[in-house]
Amino acid sequence: MTMTGTDQDLYPSRLTEPRPPLKREHPAVWGDASGPFTRDELDAHEARGYTVIDDFLGAGEVTDYTAELLRLSDAPELATDERVIRERSTGAVRSVFAVHHLSEKLDRLTRDPRLLDRARQLLGSDVYLHQTRINYMPGFRGTGFYWHSDFETWHAEDGMPIPRAVSCSLALTDNYPFNGGLMVMPGSHKTFVSSVGETPEDNHASSLQAQEVGVPSEEDISQLAEQYGIDQFTGAAGSALWFDSNIMHGSGNNITPFPRSNIFMVFNSVENELVHPYAAPASRPEHIAHRENVAPLR
Repeated sequence: MTMTGTDQDLYPSRLTEPRPPLKREHPAVWGDASGPFTRDELDAHEARGYTVIDDFLGAGEVTDYTAELLRLSDAPELATDERVIRERSTGAVRSVFAVHHLSEKLDRLTRDPRLLDRARQLLGSDVYLHQTRINYMPGFRGTGFYWHSDFETWHAEDGMPIPRAVSCSLALTDNYPFNGGLMVMPGSHKTFVSSVGETPEDNHASSLQAQEVGVPSEEDISQLAEQYGIDQFTGAAGSALWFDSNIMHGSGNNITPFPRSNIFMVFNSVENELVHPYAAPASRPEHIAHRENVAPLR
């Protein structure tokens, strides 16, 4: 195995004082055009940091996976399970983690060639699951996610050496401009923004409800927005959003009657296995960042 990581911290964060953003050292696209993405699509992904594929799932699949989401959200045996994250203010289910361990149907989905072939192509290697979850943003009371880079957290708190990971969000509901849809800054994946502040012990217990540590400053957000602009994902149910681990993204609250839900999977290169966290006292739990099974997905 060729390791792309290093003991050296190439992306320092959780600092004691601010520092200018860093130019990313690594590409977003590692593979070639011998896969489902065309050369033009790969070039666009490298430039923007994200790709939207409409009608990725059929209507019947959306119905089946939505039923699984509701089943897991309402399962009595999971009511006090640490894998279930609830809204801080209402107690409503916000996310359920490690869903491929809880649902055979979702486990099969993570191994679907439609997903695996694209993940392998983008990362240029075999892949394993760093994280899976379902997200549910109910109508009227769903709260958003503040601006952040996933890689900043995965690097600082999980020990992911470099941004050689890609996320896929599969929409189970229509994403309108007004129901808390995901916003991304196209091209921002080429810039790494360090955050200020030490990582508290067991930070995950609160950060999955509302992230307050590891987020960029308002000044950094303003500069990135000025440089890159903001796009919003408004795909219909069944669409897929592939986005780079380091792209700056966030979402607003949902005060409409229309819920927003999705299946979220993170594929990490087998050549980018986790090491000791770079800026946290201990690794996050296995259901948030998988370490035990890093065998290539088949």
